[in-house]
Amino acid sequence: MKKFVKIFSIALLGAGMIACESLELGDAGLSKAPETSGATLDTLFATLKDSDKVLAEAYYYLPYGLVSKFDSKMGGDFLEAITDHFISNKHSDDDGPNNLYYTGALNASMTTGKGGETYRFGSEKDYHVIRYAWLYLENADRIPNADPAQVARKKAEAKVCMAIAYAHMLRYVGGVPILDHAVQADEEMKYPRNTFAETVDYIVNLCDEAAPALPWYVSTEESGRMTRAAALGLKLRILCFAASPTFNSDKLWHPQADEYTCYTNYDKKRWERAKAAADEFMTQQMSNGYYALVQAVPDANGEITPRAYRLAYRKGYFERGSSEVIISIRKSNDPGYHDRHIDVQDDYGCGATLNWVNKFPWADGTPFPEDFDWSHKANWTNYPFFKPDPTGAIKIPGIETRDPRLYENICVPGDVWRDGTVGRAYDNHANHQDGCPGFLMMKYVLQQNSDRNMPPHWCMMRFAEVLMNAAEAYNEADGGPSVKAYAWVNAVRERVGLPGLKEGMTQDEFRKALLLERELEFGFEEFRWFDMVRYGLTEAFTTPLKGLTSIGDKQREATVFDFEVKDAYPPRVWYTTWDTKWYLAPIPANEINKGYGMTQNPGW
Repeated sequence: MKKFVKIFSIALLGAGMIACESLELGDAGLSKAPETSGATLDTLFATLKDSDKVLAEAYYYLPYGLVSKFDSKMGGDFLEAITDHFISNKHSDDDGPNNLYYTGALNASMTTGKGGETYRFGSEKDYHVIRYAWLYLENADRIPNADPAQVARKKAEAKVCMAIAYAHMLRYVGGVPILDHAVQADEEMKYPRNTFAETVDYIVNLCDEAAPALPWYVSTEESGRMTRAAALGLKLRILCFAASPTFNSDKLWHPQADEYTCYTNYDKKRWERAKAAADEFMTQQMSNGYYALVQAVPDANGEITPRAYRLAYRKGYFERGSSEVIISIRKSNDPGYHDRHIDVQDDYGCGATLNWVNKFPWADGTPFPEDFDWSHKANWTNYPFFKPDPTGAIKIPGIETRDPRLYENICVPGDVWRDGTVGRAYDNHANHQDGCPGFLMMKYVLQQNSDRNMPPHWCMMRFAEVLMNAAEAYNEADGGPSVKAYAWVNAVRERVGLPGLKEGMTQDEFRKALLLERELEFGFEEFRWFDMVRYGLTEAFTTPLKGLTSIGDKQREATVFDFEVKDAYPPRVWYTTWDTKWYLAPIPANEINKGYGMTQNPGW
């Protein structure tokens, strides 16, 4: 029980303590303020500026989706690596995908620190967020002579931070203990697990309470602070997640599933509630504007090139201040903060799967054929990735032939990668690494060192997601796609030069098209795992993954390739012994044994 007390009450002993250094939330910087034992509530909340140091701690501990020194999720590997999109060959002692997931070795008996799991309840930072948020909420009103509107706004920011923390836990473990106050070290540590429904409602209520006091968007100087759009966007995300078939069904997703891990029945009203949340966001967007998908810029001749579409998509997720960013998590202003993320791909034979690559359509929107003939020198016959530039202006890699998002998510054979040279995705590249399935991660790595020369962030939510969540809610609540649902998805497609979806789809056809669109749009943004879980996509877990052997005409700067399909290595135990228990993470046995009220998840 000692560990649990520490999680909830460190910094609450002696009324809490934060150093007096200035801590800003915008582009001027975000750095963790060290805790000390010298401050009192009076000094912590002596001024609005002083109180910001407490609020900043809630911001600091928000989850970060890229590999960094902030945490060691999956032993410093990608969540994408346990989906059908990516294969890890990191094979380090603490690597989660290879040691725990591909082998099926994950269990609830692990006791030493945070290992290679996707999520270890009790060892994560979400309750740190909640602790500081409550410390702020319970004491902000004592700030002398503070502008009530400013205090109300910052209290609302604390609530959105708290909602993000609970949403993070919900998606990994289901219902969790809900704290309704700043826990004191001398109180009885009894915090029973709340149900799935109660946790969802609590998150939604936090968002509803926060939204009215927040601005719809903020200035560049305040970039990174929570907004009304963040509150309403998060509300929509969680309502769609909760209403999805795994958790909203008359058939339990696991024989041991209960009220802590799902609703235990189906109710269409849950989708209608999500639809109402979509309407709420869109009404605010119509009134206030600001958020928009980044659009490609025409060249001097007024034409939009494939690369222009590609760069518009990049700006949407990569740049802090783009019109697309709704929730931006910052840990540092140092452009090198993401180096650990890049190093995983650079130092090991990891890479994207052919299964995912084949889902990206041709540039005109025509599906890429499942029976594509890879047996020729395909770059000079069918051009699966690039075709030669007839003007000769583009020597390497040529002109893109597929959906522009393919190239921004995945480095395909022949493309420029990381430092301005042709990537080592192909097998006879001078720096090829064994185990690579034939493709590399491009997202956040990018093509040139100069591409990354800007303050980094984790774009937790962007406008493209809101559009697709709204379309999903409408399709499920209305029994099929509406004009609005089509328009929202088509906007995402048209931003990269693809035509709209075909008209006249059934509800099921639109659902499948939407899930595919999410695969193409949100690679490495921590979407695919949760989509596989919430829709129970058994095929995605159990279909053996493939790679592509590529032999280039040069050891460096190759432009012509021989291709051959291969099995991606290593295989996964899920191919033959799939169990839906994997939908939610196990709760460590030692956490349950503390006796405060947490229970085990199904199958573990």
